[in-house]
Amino acid sequence: MRRGAPVIALGMAVAFVLGSYIVYTQRVVRELRADAARNGRMYARVFRALSDTSQDAGNAALLDLSSHIRELGVPVIVTDAEGRPTAAANLPFDAPLTDPRVRAYVTELDRHNAPVPEEEVGTVHYGDSRLVTSMRVIPALEAVLLALVLGASFLLLRTYSRADQERVWAGMARESAHQLATPLSSLSGWIALLQEGSEEPIVATAVTHMQADLDRLERVAHRFERIGRPARHDDVDVRALAEGIVRYFAARVPTLAHRVAVQGEFGDGPLMVQGDPVLLEWALEALVKNAVDALAGRGGRVVVSAHRLDHGRVRLRVADDGPGIPRELRARIFDAGFSTKEAGWGIGLSLARRIIEEAHRGTLTLAPTDRGATFDVILPG
Repeated sequence: MRRGAPVIALGMAVAFVLGSYIVYTQRVVRELRADAARNGRMYARVFRALSDTSQDAGNAALLDLSSHIRELGVPVIVTDAEGRPTAAANLPFDAPLTDPRVRAYVTELDRHNAPVPEEEVGTVHYGDSRLVTSMRVIPALEAVLLALVLGASFLLLRTYSRADQERVWAGMARESAHQLATPLSSLSGWIALLQEGSEEPIVATAVTHMQADLDRLERVAHRFERIGRPARHDDVDVRALAEGIVRYFAARVPTLAHRVAVQGEFGDGPLMVQGDPVLLEWALEALVKNAVDALAGRGGRVVVSAHRLDHGRVRLRVADDGPGIPRELRARIFDAGFSTKEAGWGIGLSLARRIIEEAHRGTLTLAPTDRGATFDVILPG
């Protein structure tokens, strides 16, 4: 029903535009028929006056013509040789001919139509009838409405196309997670056999790290299952979540030629927020991974911190002392597909912002700093 609502609204807009156009054209037809009837009566009155030999026939015909002009609704002002109004009809206001507004209206009429000089009468200044005025305004309004409807149609088609693409990608992601379940279960069994069959310390250490990597692969697979589904709103301790991420990366970053240190700075006690633990972990891992990649080949330090702010909010910060982000690129780093790394996909930061801002009503920003890059995640409490 929600998907069909835009289509219904668009259909109603199209029906309104077509209906208003039909109503307007019928009104124009009625006005043209009325004008034709008035013109016919005017011709008949003039023809009768020409055939009438009585003394007052001409004056009666002129009076009749003036009444027909008033029926047409055309504003008319007659001025003498010195520009003084001597007669007027169908003015948009009630005023004597000596009123300054009448002379000012003469100028406005001349902007619409050129005045017509008549000998022994003066100069006739006239405007447009109601029909002509409406024909200037209504078609333009109809064109604007039609343009809006066409624009809305384009946006609707684009939105539906993008939604279909997202559904396809979501289906592929969930299918990938399903396919990963079998080898992950097999690896878990092999690790269990290694734990039972060897007492060597180095093997035990390797098995521990292998188990941690397997757990992470299972979490990643679980993330793919969540794509396309609404975010959960559970009680999440972001301090514990951040500590787990720090421990994972600290054991796997370079420690020899170009040493990278991943450290955490956390206060005491839990930092609880309402959110989706799987998605929040995904976003924070993307930020830490981005910081570790920035230090590749040069070494440095990544600091992850979590602190309580005012109004119950929580701030997660990921800061590194790497080369930083050039000022001219800072406005684009969250754009999907944009990356400062040669082999980068440009997905991590865009995904992290979408998770934080769309799924959790928080903010993800690049904080100003003199060295390296610092990303701040602000989550509502």
